[in-house]
Amino acid sequence: MSSGAVLRHLVTFGRVLREAGLEVGPGRLAGAVAGLDAVDLTRRDDVYWTLRQTLVSRREDLEAFDAAFHAWFLRVFAPAPAAAAASPAGGRPERAGGAPGPGPEVDGGTTQTGAWSDDELLRTRDFGGMTPEEFERARRLIRAIAVERPRRRTRRLRRDPRGRVLDVRALVRASLATGGDPVERPFRSRSSAPRKLVLVLDVSGSMERYSRALLLYLHAASGSGRGVETFAFGTRLTRLTHDLETRDPDAALAAAAERVADWAGGTRIGASLKAYNDEWGRRALTRGAVVVVLSDGWERGDTDLVARETARLARQAFALVWVNPLKGDPAYEPLAGGMRAALPHVDRFLAGHDVASLATLARVLGGIERRHAA
Repeated sequence: MSSGAVLRHLVTFGRVLREAGLEVGPGRLAGAVAGLDAVDLTRRDDVYWTLRQTLVSRREDLEAFDAAFHAWFLRVFAPAPAAAAASPAGGRPERAGGAPGPGPEVDGGTTQTGAWSDDELLRTRDFGGMTPEEFERARRLIRAIAVERPRRRTRRLRRDPRGRVLDVRALVRASLATGGDPVERPFRSRSSAPRKLVLVLDVSGSMERYSRALLLYLHAASGSGRGVETFAFGTRLTRLTHDLETRDPDAALAAAAERVADWAGGTRIGASLKAYNDEWGRRALTRGAVVVVLSDGWERGDTDLVARETARLARQAFALVWVNPLKGDPAYEPLAGGMRAALPHVDRFLAGHDVASLATLARVLGGIERRHAA
């Protein structure tokens, strides 16, 4: 992973920690960056302890940090740390140096290494098989995942010690304190900003097991900042951007369900994509955007129309990603007519059946750097 990608992940992780109530400012993030430079990023324990020592200042924040760390970094590095062993006094276990940390789990005298917590097991639970209690717990994980956005380089320059463009104005200003001698030479480089993101969700009857969880992902992504547009379709296209702007996920889901008249009905992928291209594509909404279609690919209409409109969408988009919940089955093959027609024009074909697959989607979106290179 490049240093720029690590920095973006760390900054976004700091935002997740602040939303969880931790006091994480620029100074702590700078300390975390310096700490990560001194450890092996492929060693999960080294990364965990470095971030914990630099980003956590209060004992009561340890549980929130652990939950956020597992939700954000699972499957980015090595497998998750083992669950902590219970101490004789019922408190938290301690390492050799006295600091609490991820160690082996002891159960009946048998040591089990690499044990998984309940949240980590929940990450691989199919959305369609979740109980209401499990779904409520999955909401927090989905919110932490959806903050990842594709990035783009802007024309604006910012101060950067490793930059290659000399900041002449800052150079002259700093030289006033040294009698005109340019002792310090500040440099600048182009900054980055979130790229436009368009999410199009299939809410037809064949997607009913997954549409609620994926709609929750759309809502969380809408709260990640400006430039996110959301749509839903069954037999026709419906824009949900304004309905998902509220911070309350239950209110947002209720408003979206009320607006979508064809929820859990038929499927017309080709006609819905044509409606999007005709109305919103002509408004340049797709230009420079990463478009994510979340659908199982079942089409009741003309599959040739699906192929034409998907190709048209791909030509306008920066990248086209298709998320299919059925792809989570190891025996799955894209045999549905709509999926076969769309697949040649898709840059990346991903699963979307559980929290772990959405984490993979987030990493793919965060790693898109060139057009059609998802």
